[in-house]
Amino acid sequence: MALSEYFPERQFRILVVDDHEISRDLTRDMLHLRGYEVWTAGNAEEAQNLVEHELPDMMILDVVMPGKSGIELCREMKDSTRTRLIPVILLTGLNDPRAKLMGIEAGADDFINKPINAQELFARVKSLLRIKQYTDELDNAEAVIMTLALSVEARDAYTQGHCARLSQHAVAMGRHLRLSGAEMVALRRAGILHDIGKIVVPDSILNKTGALTAEEWGIMRTHPMLGEKICRPMRTLEKVIPIIRHHHEHWDGSGYPDGLRGEEIPYLARILQIVDCHDALATPRPYKRALSREETRAIMRRETAVGRWDPELMPLFLNLMDHGLLEH
Repeated sequence: MALSEYFPERQFRILVVDDHEISRDLTRDMLHLRGYEVWTAGNAEEAQNLVEHELPDMMILDVVMPGKSGIELCREMKDSTRTRLIPVILLTGLNDPRAKLMGIEAGADDFINKPINAQELFARVKSLLRIKQYTDELDNAEAVIMTLALSVEARDAYTQGHCARLSQHAVAMGRHLRLSGAEMVALRRAGILHDIGKIVVPDSILNKTGALTAEEWGIMRTHPMLGEKICRPMRTLEKVIPIIRHHHEHWDGSGYPDGLRGEEIPYLARILQIVDCHDALATPRPYKRALSREETRAIMRRETAVGRWDPELMPLFLNLMDHGLLEH
């Protein structure tokens, strides 16, 4: 079933920014005829005030305006993580190739020449809003998956806050390692999603206070693969999926599900492994008490020495602990 069947079409909101009142009102009226909700602003400052309170689905900006130009406003919208996915159409003069080049560099999605041709306007707006709807649907689907992952955590009172801590600590390591923005986002998401496959693991196994039987352990070991399967359809989670699958691998090859060894294990998965190990030791679980900082540190050093964790990443993590950059 298509995502659009779960998230039906809605009335799109378009913000038209043009200092020329007649042109602005004409564009508004044409879009109203096609059923769009239209906001208007006479300059960039008015537009920014509107966007501050509620996001439009599209912005149509005149290039030439007093004060901040449409190109400058477009660049600011595309530089912000909050507004960068909003499609922007720039209104340009027929003989203004320089403005179009500057608009492309600013991140504009399309251009319409003035005076505006109604059919061209409708076609370009419809095309960009279709893409915007697909993007919104992906965002909504990802939100559902994130909620599902947190519901897994909620089944076990002992792991409350575990996902948030892993996200925070993994990002702290990533920041120290000067990872790219995309890698940092992947670590943050993986902290939430790494155990989503446990949705199929019975509570009797998740909350068992004693040792797991061989059969129970076999069920538990399937959760990285199931997590990968749940998240695989989401293209936005492409960098997260290897972390989910491999966060229980060990440096010496003794982990699961694939028995990867050393640098065969994805780098981001090795980071999450270490912060996951720390959280498991430093927090209470049904089968153990919370260990002290000294005990936690000693165990992590010992396990690294015998080949469980990345021997280069572990000292970095312990150094972050020593300098109070991670909560215990």
